[in-house]
Amino acid sequence: MAKIKVKKVKSAINRTKRQKLTLEALGLKRIGQVVEHDATPNILGMVKKVEHLVSVEEA
Repeated sequence: MAKIKVKKVKSAINRTKRQKLTLEALGLKRIGQVVEHDATPNILGMVKKVEHLVSVEEA
């Protein structure tokens, strides 16, 4: 299965609770933090919801 690297590039301040919880579910807490996930439909959907706060690249 393909892997993706997700990096938090913007703050979650003044964002909705759902967006904050989505970032937390992805494992992102600090700006600049990078996590690696499998590119499953669940993960890709979560990334799509917070794409304005993160950057994504294939691993």
